[in-house]
Amino acid sequence: MKKYFQRLGSSLMLPVAVLPAAAILMGIGYWIDPTGWGSGSPLAAFLIKAGGSIIDNIPILFAVGVALGMSKQKDGSAALSGLVAYLVVTTLLSSGTVALLQGIDVKAVDPAFGKIGNAFVGILSGIIASTMFNRFSHVKLPDALAFFSGKRLVPIMTAAAMLVVSAVLFFIWPVIFTGLVSFGEAISKLGAVGAGLYGFFNRLLIPTGLHHALNSVFWFDVAGINDIGNFWASKGTKGVTGMYQAGFFPVMMFGLPAAALAMYHTAKTKKKKQVASLMLAAGFAAFFTGVTEPIEFAFMFLAPMLYLVHAVLTGLSLAIAAMFHWTAGFGFSAGLVDFLLSLKIPIANQPYMLLVQGLVFAVIYYFLFRFIIVKFDLKTPGREEDTDEDEEGAVSLSKDDKFTVLAAKIYEGLGGSANVKAIDNCTTRLRLEVKDMNAVDQKKIKATGVPGINVVGPQNIQVIVGTSVQFVADEMKKLHK
Repeated sequence: MKKYFQRLGSSLMLPVAVLPAAAILMGIGYWIDPTGWGSGSPLAAFLIKAGGSIIDNIPILFAVGVALGMSKQKDGSAALSGLVAYLVVTTLLSSGTVALLQGIDVKAVDPAFGKIGNAFVGILSGIIASTMFNRFSHVKLPDALAFFSGKRLVPIMTAAAMLVVSAVLFFIWPVIFTGLVSFGEAISKLGAVGAGLYGFFNRLLIPTGLHHALNSVFWFDVAGINDIGNFWASKGTKGVTGMYQAGFFPVMMFGLPAAALAMYHTAKTKKKKQVASLMLAAGFAAFFTGVTEPIEFAFMFLAPMLYLVHAVLTGLSLAIAAMFHWTAGFGFSAGLVDFLLSLKIPIANQPYMLLVQGLVFAVIYYFLFRFIIVKFDLKTPGREEDTDEDEEGAVSLSKDDKFTVLAAKIYEGLGGSANVKAIDNCTTRLRLEVKDMNAVDQKKIKATGVPGINVVGPQNIQVIVGTSVQFVADEMKKLHK
C-alpha cells in the first residue's frame, strides 16, 4: 500500500510541474496590469487568460498525469484513457445531467454536483484509467474484433468502468463532498493555527508522498479552499487568500538553505568539499525554485529527529505568516521565481515581510540544526562513519559525462542487470525495483555523492539524486537494455 501511494505521489508531480507555466503567464500579465485584470491591456489579458487556461483545468491535468504515471509502460493510450474517464464522469454527474436523471430543476440539484470537476475526481479518473491499461493493454480479442485489441481496448474499458464509477458517485459524492468541505472549513476556522497544522503535516508526509493528497484539499478546489487558484485569480480576502502558501517562502528560500549551511559546517573536514558541492546545489535549488527534496532527503532518513524539527518549524512559519496576514503565492513551489511573480498580484498582502521572516528563520534553522547535529552526533552528510569507498573518493560530477558516470556507478551498486528489475524516477529520486536487496551495495552508491538512499520495501529502493534525476535515470535505462 505504501508503495502504491508513493507511485501516486510521483505521478502527481507531472501535472503539478506544469503549474510554473501558469504562474509565469499570469504573473507577467498582472505585472503589466495589476488592477485592471487585463481590461486595461490586451497583452495583459492575453497572458492572464493563457495562465488561467492551465489553473482552471488542473483536474484534467491530474487525470491525464496520474493515468500516465501509474500505468506500467507509461504509454500514451493510458493518458488518453485518463481524459476519457474524466470526461465521462464529469458529463454524467454535471448539474444539468443530474437534473435530467432526477427530473428536477437544475437549481434544485445538490451543490456537490456543481463541483464534480475537481482534483479528487481527476485523480480518481487517472487511477481507474491506469488500472484499465495495466489490465487490458495486452488483451487479444477474436479476429472479428481484432482492431479493438490491446491498447485500443483500454479507452473503451475505461469508459465502461467510469459508467459504474459514476453510478456509485451519484450516491456517495454528495457525502464525500460534504465531508471534505467540513474538514476544510474546520481547518479554516482555526485560522493561523490551522495553517500551522497544515504546514507541519505537509512536511511530515513528504517521505510517503501522501503530502500531495493533503495539498489537494487546501491548494486546489476539492473542499472549496482553492488557495492557489484563488490567489492567482485574486479572489477572496486580502491577507487570508494565500495563507496556505505564504509560510513556505521563509522555509524554502531561507530556512533550508541555512540548514544546508549548518550541515556543511558540521561535516568532517576531509568530506567538506564533497558536502559543499551537494549543499550548494541543493540550497540554490531551494532558494531559487522552491524544490527542497535534495536537502530534505539528505537528512530525512539519516537524522529523523532533525526532520521532525524541520516539520515543526515549517508549521510555525505558516502559523506566523497567517497570524500577521502576510501573503504571497506560488504556481509551483515557494522559491524566488514564484515570489517575484506573485508580488504584483493585487491580493498579495505585505509579501516583503516574508523576506524579513525568512531571515529570522534562516538564523533559527542554522543554529538549531547545528546545535542538534553536534549535541546528538547525528550522521548528517559528511558525518557518516568512514568506509573503504570514502578512501577511493566520490565520483566527480564536473565532467561532461557526469550523468553517464553517475548512472553507471549507481547501477553497479544496485547489482547491475542481474539484480535490477525496474527503473523509474520522480522529481528528485530514482525509484528502483530489485530482485534481492541483499545484493545492493549501499556503501558503493553513497560513495557517488548522492544525497541519500531510502529502502521502502524488500524489493524497492529509492536513490535521491536531485533535480537532474531524469538524466541519470535515462542513462541507467540505457544500461538496463
